[in-house]
Amino acid sequence: MRYGRDDRESSNVEDRRGRGGGFRLPGGFGGRGRRIRLPMGGGRGGGFSITTLLIIGAIMLLFGFNPLDLLRGNFSGGGGGAPDYSQVPQLPRNDGGARTGSGRTGSPFQLPGGSGQAQVPAGNDELATFTKRVLADTEDVWNRVFQQMGRRYEEPKLVIFSGATSTGCGMGQSAMGPFYCPLDRKIYIDLKFYRDLKQRFKAPGDFAQAYVIAHEVGHHIQLLLGIAQRVQEMKRRVSKTQSNAIQVRMELQADCIAGVWANLNDQLKNRLEQGDIQEGLNAASAIGDDMIQRRTTGRVVPDAFTHGSSEQRVRWFRRGFDSGRLQDCDTFNAQRI
Repeated sequence: MRYGRDDRESSNVEDRRGRGGGFRLPGGFGGRGRRIRLPMGGGRGGGFSITTLLIIGAIMLLFGFNPLDLLRGNFSGGGGGAPDYSQVPQLPRNDGGARTGSGRTGSPFQLPGGSGQAQVPAGNDELATFTKRVLADTEDVWNRVFQQMGRRYEEPKLVIFSGATSTGCGMGQSAMGPFYCPLDRKIYIDLKFYRDLKQRFKAPGDFAQAYVIAHEVGHHIQLLLGIAQRVQEMKRRVSKTQSNAIQVRMELQADCIAGVWANLNDQLKNRLEQGDIQEGLNAASAIGDDMIQRRTTGRVVPDAFTHGSSEQRVRWFRRGFDSGRLQDCDTFNAQRI
């Protein structure tokens, strides 16, 4: 991708690296996929004394956690599970559902002014700089597209962390990979994932990294358009297998939205170099459910897919890139996904 010293870096970035790793409560609490529920009684019932609770609360405040989350039973371990969308404020529905947007191929773009709301800690490393520039490009494109829709684009925040960090959706861990939390409207990434993408998933290249950010921004777009809320409502009414199938359509739509962004961003900024799109396609293929299942278990179980097969992810990213139009990303009404 073509970036230079004068290219804008997003200020909607919070750098939490160097703040220490994930927080572990005494007695083995925390850990992957486990929800902490502290007994509130004392004495022989196994509960903590008031003094112990005060000490734990002080430690949690020191590490940036809200002690009240423990009392409410909301402090969860990072396991990659679906967040609870029930707390997400309902947004006005669009008459066309997922069929919104006008970013037509070849249409003129004007750069909106950057919002620059968050203060970014100092940091000069190359991967962080690249990530901030990609996020800035998503802001420039989606501000313009939403403006064409007669709406205001609410720019998401991006958190760079190391190891583990607290999120509005519970404890986030590096092992989960990059993710979007709809409850705090933030994207979370440990930059070590870029190394995994290159070495473990065999998907090197700067555009492969940009695709990852664009996909997570795609989930933010789904939230702003009210799609994420309606998907969660549907998933609550169906079986686990049906819920997985709905989630696959959700993820494939985010892939398609990432493709739309790549198209419009190149029109606006002339970012793409030879081989960039192939890097994105390689990344989409490498993290398909079938590829991951085959690598980790040696067999493929389509009913357990939550993100889509390699072929599906490549095809929907390509569809978005070829058209450059959000309305071509309606995976929910597509007969073939």
